[in-house]
Amino acid sequence: MKIALVHDWMNQIGGAEDVLEALVALFPQAPIYTSLYAPDRMPAHWRQWDIRPGFIDRLPFAHRQQQLYFPLYPFAFEQFDFQEYDVVISNKSGFCHGIITGPETLHICYCLTPTRYVWRYPQYAEREQLGRLTRTILPPFLTFLRQWDQLAANRVDHFVAISQEIQRRIGKVYRREATIIHPPVDTTRFMPSGKIEDYYLMVGRLVPYRRVDLLIEAFNRMKRPLFIAGNGRDRERLEAMAGPTIKFLGYVPDADLPDLMARCRAFMWPGEEDFGIAPLQAMAAGRPVIAYKAGGVLETLIPGQTGLFFEQQTVQAVMDAVEAFDPSDYSTQLIRQHAEQFDTSIFKQKMIDFVTQKLEAAQSHICSFDCERS
Repeated sequence: MKIALVHDWMNQIGGAEDVLEALVALFPQAPIYTSLYAPDRMPAHWRQWDIRPGFIDRLPFAHRQQQLYFPLYPFAFEQFDFQEYDVVISNKSGFCHGIITGPETLHICYCLTPTRYVWRYPQYAEREQLGRLTRTILPPFLTFLRQWDQLAANRVDHFVAISQEIQRRIGKVYRREATIIHPPVDTTRFMPSGKIEDYYLMVGRLVPYRRVDLLIEAFNRMKRPLFIAGNGRDRERLEAMAGPTIKFLGYVPDADLPDLMARCRAFMWPGEEDFGIAPLQAMAAGRPVIAYKAGGVLETLIPGQTGLFFEQQTVQAVMDAVEAFDPSDYSTQLIRQHAEQFDTSIFKQKMIDFVTQKLEAAQSHICSFDCERS
């Protein structure tokens, strides 16, 4: 069968790109259709892939400020021709599910979220700190974009959601059912360490919605060591808040991250994410997670076995959780075994099974229809 992949844009690295890596590994011969591709900002090995960007790729500033062209994305994805493919898999958080396929082509959408800037614009604008120009240009188009987004969802044959929360949003926004297949986590990179050191760890992009400020204030008051790995536009503000027990590590190379996670007392997760891969990476390294009780981590953390929750995003709640935490209460082996249930190999097998099942059902339906006509 001939398969094509579709991805929103390729100019930044995040969870969507981890999914794309796994899909390309599953279907290495599949071309990748996308709105834009900035090779200088993406992994070097991507240049060996068959990447086919649309017309937005040629517009000014698109590689660094793709939000300038939000109103054009629906039109851009509708221009691609998929008539030669048996299956198209769209890896969607934006508009790429809006491709048009014929009745003979099966369209499966792996949905990371219904488009945030369309359906949750106030939260998105605050979360991403959109500039004044974008805040001025985008809102007048939102009604059109919502109408188009629902129409585009009707073109999808089958939805796959990354978590129960996203499954719920798909049902509410698109009025569609979705099967849950959790995103891939490369647990083989992470192994427990025989040496646990006296520091807590947070890894992630330093942006306001991650609520790293809560951790800093809490660990300042407790005078406990906290290591923060990652960069982002909020780093300067956060560093100004930090006391002597807080250490900013900046960007940590992939080769060094497993050891850093394996030696921490616990991994901290104060924000709300649709899924959250970093906590599972820490669990793969055998370390418990202390997390805010919301979002995708509700499906990946088992209280009392792989970590514990705090109920509110407050400094006091973080402090209470850390004070109540005792690493001797947790089994490194059990935590590791739990994380392995989310390994990339599990994702690949579930995706292959899902695609095969839906394709066989579609072909059976076509055969039955043709037999009835004859």
